[in-house]
Amino acid sequence: MQMQASLNAVRSHSAMGVLVRAMGVAAVMAGFFAAAPAFAQVTDCQGDIGKLQAKREAHIAALNRLTKAGKGKLDPIAACPQLNSLSAIEGQILAYMQKNQNWCDIPETVIENVKSGRQKTAGFAGQACRVAAMARKAQQQQAAGGGGGAPQAPRLPTGPL
Repeated sequence: MQMQASLNAVRSHSAMGVLVRAMGVAAVMAGFFAAAPAFAQVTDCQGDIGKLQAKREAHIAALNRLTKAGKGKLDPIAACPQLNSLSAIEGQILAYMQKNQNWCDIPETVIENVKSGRQKTAGFAGQACRVAAMARKAQQQQAAGGGGGAPQAPRLPTGPL
């Protein structure tokens, strides 16, 4: 019962909500680079972060396709690897920004926003993966004939009454 409630909660949690929060990070980064001075190092920073951002956007697009295929609901089994990859890429972006904060002239608020967005993505990925693991276990039990702990119908007496 608890697994079904968790599964329903993750499935009903639209990927768009996660993606809207994740896109907030992209908007902060885009605003930063639009206002940054046009020095050579900023151009290098834009290119480096742009490459990482392109990878991130590819995973967001994949999650959008999963949501569309699920008619607005995100399947945790299919979403788990994509969410983990998205979180890892956001971690790479954060690490790059922290390492090159002075060189790229990145304000601390941008780094804090990216860090917050990554934590939210990682949290949602963890939740989806836990539900996916429970769903896989239930599928395996059902395939093995275990019925997932559901009560079996009582046997009726046979023979003459």
